[in-house]
Amino acid sequence: MLIYVCVSTHGYGHAARQAAVLFQLHRLQPDWHLVISSSVDETFLDLVLRDVPVSRRTVRWDVGMLQADALGVDKQATLQALQQLEIELPKLLQREVDWIREQDSQCVVLADIPPAAAELARQLEAPLIWMSNFGWDEIYAPFGGAFLDWANNATLAYRSGTLLLRCPFSLPMNWLLPEQALDLVSADPEPLPRDLERRLRADGRKKVLVGFGGLGYSLQKDLFSRWPQHLFLMPAPKDSGELDQITNVLLLPQTIRFLDVMPFCDRLLGKPGFSSFCEAMTCGLALHVVERHGFAEASALMDGLRTHAAHRILTRQSLELGDWKLDQPLEPAAGMPLSAGGAVQAAEAIRLATTSTVKQG
Repeated sequence: MLIYVCVSTHGYGHAARQAAVLFQLHRLQPDWHLVISSSVDETFLDLVLRDVPVSRRTVRWDVGMLQADALGVDKQATLQALQQLEIELPKLLQREVDWIREQDSQCVVLADIPPAAAELARQLEAPLIWMSNFGWDEIYAPFGGAFLDWANNATLAYRSGTLLLRCPFSLPMNWLLPEQALDLVSADPEPLPRDLERRLRADGRKKVLVGFGGLGYSLQKDLFSRWPQHLFLMPAPKDSGELDQITNVLLLPQTIRFLDVMPFCDRLLGKPGFSSFCEAMTCGLALHVVERHGFAEASALMDGLRTHAAHRILTRQSLELGDWKLDQPLEPAAGMPLSAGGAVQAAEAIRLATTSTVKQG
């Protein structure tokens, strides 16, 4: 059995949650051939897939929204990229169809959430499972104008599937499909290198994990000095500049996942993001989250944050001024915490859907 996973190129969160699912699916069905198909950075895939045996195909299936920075979108650049991808997709689709047929195996397509996966599944006559908390139709439609055709075409594609695995923090996704709701989708933390673990345990300061996704976000180094009682953990940027000289900043090597240091942290400072929310809530971190506008998913994420986790909400201005509210009481969740286990649920649902719709040969 071949499980072919089409992963959005937009950000790292789609790849992170699919890596968590593929880990659990391999545990359930170690004989299945798992394939992840995306143009997400190979270094990141190495980090999140770890030792899971997954074949890789480099394909840009979608555009998503091109971003001006970690908190803003570039609509004009997005439209241009959509037009260019439309020209390139037929050749890419044919290449992948040919490759999958060469594997001489029954196939199920899992998509998070490129609309083009619908055409791939159609040509292969394969079952198609969607997994997400939003669709690009819901992101494009609010922009109106030239985005409306892309939104409508995406909706048509999403309605051709056989199952929707609905993640938490979701938009409506009215795709007229059978659904299964999932709990928080997260991998499990793994042990840190002993020297790093000892350092974190020995440091008595409050620990704050700082992350703004794949693009990152440049913060002025003097802002950290406003919080001497806190130790800030963040990924090492390409140009660390003077950050590695700041006494309360610890730059993490690229081989360390955010998830693995979360059990040693008190709070997460970042933007609205599905995977970071799921991982932080699973590990019990409080979230200090910067408001994001112009991206419809952010509203669902922020609603989920207010409902299910202790938090503080920051403006972009307060972020840039260093007013991070780390000394302020947390806003309590309005409702109950969400359960973990969504990756296991998704893997079990994929196995069930596969064995019930595909004849095993």
